[in-house]
Amino acid sequence: MSALAGPPLPQPGGPARLFRNVDILLLLSTLGLIGFGLVMVYSSTHVSTRPFLYLRSQALHLAVGLIVGGLILAIDYRAFASSARILYVVNALLLGAVLVPHIGRSSLGAQRWIPLGPLGQFQPSEIAKFVIIITLAKYLTDRPGPYQSVWDLAPFLGHVAIPMLLIFKQPDLGTALVYGAIFIGMLYAAGARRRDLATLGAAGLVLVPIFWRLLKEYQRRRLLAFVHPTLDPLGSGYGIIQSKIAVGSGLEWGKGLFAGTQGVLRFVPEHHTDFIFSVIGEELGFVGAVVLLSLFLLWVYRGLRIAAVARDRFGALAAVGIVSMVAFHVFVNVGMTVGIMPITGIPLPFISYGGSALMAMVWATALLLSIGMRHQRVGIGFDASPAPAHLIRSMRGPERHEE
Repeated sequence: MSALAGPPLPQPGGPARLFRNVDILLLLSTLGLIGFGLVMVYSSTHVSTRPFLYLRSQALHLAVGLIVGGLILAIDYRAFASSARILYVVNALLLGAVLVPHIGRSSLGAQRWIPLGPLGQFQPSEIAKFVIIITLAKYLTDRPGPYQSVWDLAPFLGHVAIPMLLIFKQPDLGTALVYGAIFIGMLYAAGARRRDLATLGAAGLVLVPIFWRLLKEYQRRRLLAFVHPTLDPLGSGYGIIQSKIAVGSGLEWGKGLFAGTQGVLRFVPEHHTDFIFSVIGEELGFVGAVVLLSLFLLWVYRGLRIAAVARDRFGALAAVGIVSMVAFHVFVNVGMTVGIMPITGIPLPFISYGGSALMAMVWATALLLSIGMRHQRVGIGFDASPAPAHLIRSMRGPERHEE
């Protein structure tokens, strides 16, 4: 039986009964993060002639995200698996269209956006993360293994490599790396051996000199600034130096909400997007940062729980992919603002200003909630094969004991 095959989806209890099974803690942590983000977007941009400009834009994108998210929540998540092939093709076409002159829009040396006239613009690479999680989960479900060598993983690598290369070409190194985190997380949950994943990692390291030559000059300077920030303190190292000053100046309790100076006076570049955590550290201090990270920790924990109890392999793998994406975003974004990770332009989920990124996170959370609320027996006939996520790896047979 196919992992996605199953009986029709009657709803004897009606939608209300189904929605009562929503993971409340995941929902509350998501709403907390979104509210936190809206406050910090306003705090980091309110010193201007149009103090509500960014907040209004973020709120409009949030409204669209919530409407679509509601639809995702209402639809059985297996419907996305059925459309995986179409989603993959459309996604690749959008990523390719960004690179076409007169279609894609350039800003700050990168060509990442497609203009939508009076509606603004959107960034296909942000939506593409959500799409790739769905399509890779479907691909891994159709080919459940066991994966006995690194060559068995090659088709999945090819599945992710095409959008990664298109995004790398924009150039957007940070988002391309997010795909790597999603890929590794989902492969591990699907049953790939650690030694094979380590081999893929080693192969990636061997290719570093080649990728180094393909990077833009400003990307190379950013990476060098991570190793030695004082090498160019007024150029490539300026952002990370000012960010660390902002975070450190907040001490335990911070300077107070709306009272920060490093961000609003533009000492910290991109303070409302990539470096918004430095504004949080400055205004809310160590306590505020811990509160925010606790919300993320709760979000990740509930996401992993949903992966563990999902009723089918597709749902479990999609949940792992979503959690891998968010966890990698948080780790790298917070890390780069405090100087333990290189600057790669990855936004802080739900918090950083950016409509496409916010909508993608809301949709991913809606899919996660959909997987979670449909794991329980509410009268809908879900098939239970293959096993839920906590058994995925144990189903692999003898090779598991070889590790």
